[in-house]
Amino acid sequence: MIQDRGTAAGRDSGGDESLAEAFWDVARRMREMSQETLAPWDITPAHLRALRVLKRRGTMRLSELSDHLHIAPRSTTEVVDALESRGLVRRRADPGDRRATLVEVTEPGTSILDAIRAVRGTEAERIFGRLSAADRAQLARILGQLRN
Repeated sequence: MIQDRGTAAGRDSGGDESLAEAFWDVARRMREMSQETLAPWDITPAHLRALRVLKRRGTMRLSELSDHLHIAPRSTTEVVDALESRGLVRRRADPGDRRATLVEVTEPGTSILDAIRAVRGTEAERIFGRLSAADRAQLARILGQLRN
C-alpha cells in the first residue's frame, strides 16, 4: 500500500522524515526553481548542460559533446540544432576530418550563460543560505562522496 508523504511510509521509527524523502523533496524544489529560472531565456536543462560543457571544455566534435552529456548522438544533434537556431552555438567543419563537425559557443551563448549563472547564484542562496558555512562545506563533501 502506498501512503502519502508525511505518513508512516515517509518517516523513520523516530518520527523524523526519512533521509531519502528529504533528499528528493530538496531535489524536486531545486528542479522546479531551475525551470523557473531558465524560462525567461527559453532554455531547457539539456540546453544549459550543453552550453556549459562547451564553455568549459571549448570547441569539440558533436560525438565528444554526446559523450560529455551522456546522451545519444541523435539527442545531441537535436540539442545543438535548437541552440544553433537561436545563435547560441555554431557548427563548423573539422579541419582535421572533413566528415566530422565541430560545435562551439557563440558570444550570445556566452552572454546567456553569464546571465543564468548570476540568477542561479541567487537561486542557490535561497536554498542553501539557511545553512552555516560549515554545514554547506559538510553537505558539499557528502554530496561529492555520493556522486562518485
